[in-house]
Amino acid sequence: MLRRKPTRLELKLDDIEEFESIRKDLESRKKQREEADAAAVGDEAAAAIALGADYKSREQIINDRIGYKPQPKAGGRTTHFGNFEF
Repeated sequence: MLRRKPTRLELKLDDIEEFESIRKDLESRKKQREEADAAAVGDEAAAAIALGADYKSREQIINDRIGYKPQPKAGGRTTHFGNFEF
């Protein structure tokens, strides 16, 4: 492998100005996106409150759409072992 002297990189004033303008642009976009997300979350919360008891989870909506009606599982020892007494 050939060895050579390190190359010197110089930062010019134009480069610094360009970097600052791009950084400010990215920060402003990030703030706008965060504000839009916060507004969307607030709207969803308001919609959920307005729906009250009619609010359904995503799982419930999917179950309704496909016609699946889950039956609650019966709990207790008798379901596993029958009516045997110990």
